Amino acid sequence: MEKLQKKFTYKFNDIALLKQALTHRSVSKSNNERLEFLGDSVLGCVISEELYLRYPLIDEGQLSRLRSHLVRGQTLANLAKNLNISESLTLGHGELKSGGFRRESILADAFEAILGAIFLDSDYVTVKNIILNLFNDLLNQAKPEDSLKDFKTQLQELLQKKGHSLPSYELIQTKGKDHNAIFYVSCTVSELNLTSEKNAKSIKRAEQACAQSILEEILK
Repeated sequence: MEKLQKKFTYKFNDIALLKQALTHRSVSKSNNERLEFLGDSVLGCVISEELYLRYPLIDEGQLSRLRSHLVRGQTLANLAKNLNISESLTLGHGELKSGGFRRESILADAFEAILGAIFLDSDYVTVKNIILNLFNDLLNQAKPEDSLKDFKTQLQELLQKKGHSLPSYELIQTKGKDHNAIFYVSCTVSELNLTSEKNAKSIKRAEQACAQSILEEILK
């Protein structure tokens, strides 16, 4: 955990908070779900404030979509991978066996939980500076026009432009119940022989992740 703290440029006063942030619900009732809830809210607030200050001329709808573009699950999972969070995760036997330490939803949740833990261990200003540092490149690369169309819309328009039929989305399975449910979705573009499977905490987010993956494959 020493390496992970260095990557976040933060030293915990209460290391138990960090341990909890890295504990998946498959291990025990004392897991990272509540910290994830808190971290998600703190992250949203910090990014919202930064976008508000950076882009004084764009409307609420664009700000909201641009924020969603920046804090979507896949982005958080990529940040978690860069920080090697998977090396410090505590998972139950079943999740370990199924490769849960590589699952994007688990990595994204742990990332948010760590932010929540830092907030509780310090204060808003401290966690804000950490978030802005971690998101610095993403914020600098972001453009208001990125928020105008979501990935499903972009994929649909690209396929129509190329004269291909529209993609098909399918809910493969649902794991868990109620607010803990994870939805597994596939997107197929049969004419191009492309298929993507993603999971997220909502069907909509999983579909968007699938569409983004196929978009990136087509545009390679």
